Amino acid sequence: MNSADEHSAMDATAIQRSAAGPSRAEASATAGPAGEQAGEQAGERSDGQPIAGLAGGWRRLHPLSPLVRAGRHLVVVATLLLSGAVTHQQDSGGQGRYWDLAVVAVVVIIGVISWLVTRWQVDNGTLRIETGLLRRSSQRYPLSQIQAIDLVESGLARMLGLAELHLRMAASGGSTGRLACLRKADAEILRARLLALAHGVAEDSPPPPEQLLVALSTRRLITSILLSGQGVVTIGATVVFAAVATAIPAAVGALGGAVGLLIGMLTAAWRRFNGGFELTVSVAADGLHLRSGAIQTATETIPFGRVQAVQLVEPLLWRPLRWCRLEVEVAGRRVRNENRPEGRQLRAVLPVGDHGQAAFLLSQLIPTAPTADRRAPARARWKAPLRYRYLAWGDSKTCIVTTNGRVRRVTRWVPLEKVQSIRRVQGPLQRMFGLATIHLDTAGRRIQAELTDRDVEEADHQLAVIPGRCRAARHTSRLPQPFHGQ
Repeated sequence: MNSADEHSAMDATAIQRSAAGPSRAEASATAGPAGEQAGEQAGERSDGQPIAGLAGGWRRLHPLSPLVRAGRHLVVVATLLLSGAVTHQQDSGGQGRYWDLAVVAVVVIIGVISWLVTRWQVDNGTLRIETGLLRRSSQRYPLSQIQAIDLVESGLARMLGLAELHLRMAASGGSTGRLACLRKADAEILRARLLALAHGVAEDSPPPPEQLLVALSTRRLITSILLSGQGVVTIGATVVFAAVATAIPAAVGALGGAVGLLIGMLTAAWRRFNGGFELTVSVAADGLHLRSGAIQTATETIPFGRVQAVQLVEPLLWRPLRWCRLEVEVAGRRVRNENRPEGRQLRAVLPVGDHGQAAFLLSQLIPTAPTADRRAPARARWKAPLRYRYLAWGDSKTCIVTTNGRVRRVTRWVPLEKVQSIRRVQGPLQRMFGLATIHLDTAGRRIQAELTDRDVEEADHQLAVIPGRCRAARHTSRLPQPFHGQ
């Protein structure tokens, strides 16, 4: 990050978050079938016209939505065809081409049919989405339970001036509503109005003000990817494949499987670059706002109250540069999805940065984040000689922090209100040296705090004390905190 970015981050230290998370309406609205037929006759239209208001009948997505949705599948089809061409050395006859065109046509036809049978409306405080031809699906998303709404633009959607809306709900199971696609201007207006209704304010209320915290340097991002373990492996595999293809061209067909693997590694590196390209992190009353993307752009919101855990990663090759990565696990984020911003369980709010920037963002996510100052007992060195110097933990009234790792150091912060269960584990070697480990499980799947190789008496004491502290933290988090907009 250049000096201007660092000064902007330091100026932002005067920001004080006015709320710990978005508020919910006092009562959840339920959808009703009244007015469905009238809306179908009078209110149904495409998004070719601007959205004047949310009141009205059924509406369709943009007519070019099938092209955007088919574009995603066509990329996958093209990748498979390319890999197959290298592996099997397809002949130059026309039969294979006809099959390729047939596959493309089927994908496009399915997209058109999906657009024709999909419609949406906002009725009685609920967003309703209906879709399906043979098997109809009627989805209802109470606006009072919306945690955040992300705006995503794929490369093709940006060329066509379209965008998608992704609704993240309060349920930890990852229930997500999609409106793909709308005109970008309409998507931005609809997002602002849905969030206003979700926070219990008037539909035309302006969004809360934002303050820029961090802007990521592209040069630093590229360097960090090249110095990561994944980057080193990808570079090595690319060099080896290029050398073999140059020296022994006849062996390229035999390396068809390696081509697919190499494409996968390059795709993962590209996604990491796209996810952090020109990343900006801003703070508002409802959470942290992240904007990033080179071809596929995304505008995401991380509500303060939905953060399950935070982790700081220090890879081996980054340590001489004193770089680190800060990641968060957010409740309601789906594990599997065709869209990368939603598909990742962890979101890197700082893909690469120095410890000062990471500490500043951490103070926004967990204001009472403690430091790990309680080291493991000396006898733990015999049980874990490689990671002994990384074993430590600490706590505050609302949070627990742990450090661990062998080659790389990982520091994890878990709010006590998010802890779902506590386990005491003692293996054979631990029993030999009088050690035990306390596991703190959360609703997430990727970040779990572990008080590793602690003295047995200390582990038993914490096993008895931590549950009460978790209940107290959950009781405090249920206190109402209103949303502050302009």
